[in-house]
Amino acid sequence: MAATPSFAPRTASVERGTTETNLRIELTLDGDGSYANDTGIGFFDHMLDLFAKHGGFDVAVRCTGDLYVDDHHTVEDVGIALGQAVRQALGDKAHIARYGHAYVPMDETLARAVVDLSGRFYLHFDAAFERPTVGDLSTEMVEHFWYSFAEHVRCNLHLTVLHGRNAHHKIEALFKAAARALRAAVRREARNARMPSTKGQL
Repeated sequence: MAATPSFAPRTASVERGTTETNLRIELTLDGDGSYANDTGIGFFDHMLDLFAKHGGFDVAVRCTGDLYVDDHHTVEDVGIALGQAVRQALGDKAHIARYGHAYVPMDETLARAVVDLSGRFYLHFDAAFERPTVGDLSTEMVEHFWYSFAEHVRCNLHLTVLHGRNAHHKIEALFKAAARALRAAVRREARNARMPSTKGQL
């Protein structure tokens, strides 16, 4: 009988400093959903908290950015750094499920997320928002966050609002669905192939 792999905790720490933002992210993929996020954008912090809680990840984001300009640089750079942290924590991706999907309802809204940790970047984003901001977050930055995140994880990520009216509900359902899909994809089991690809790498 083959020995059962001993799985070490998967963690990452990423720092990013530019003339526009200065940030640090601490991530544990195999966590309990704890969070401590402070970007200066209240609604965005709430979404990052939900991402941690529903993904079962421990996430701490500290970011100071040029919010006197707008929220673009902060949201983009957090997406970049969080994606880098996930990729770093995944390491060689041994024994992961690789694929994950989730449907999340929130009142009148239903969102779907599907992810493949393939090592190849692609984002499909299908959601429309009827107002330009929710709280202090520009709704146009929701897609841009997930683009930056998926690009730096190097994953395929398909995010869709199947139906809904309230912009807050749509964004929240998308973050929850993405977290739950990612949680399924990063799950490790001894019975999984060490490398879930006929190429021998992801």
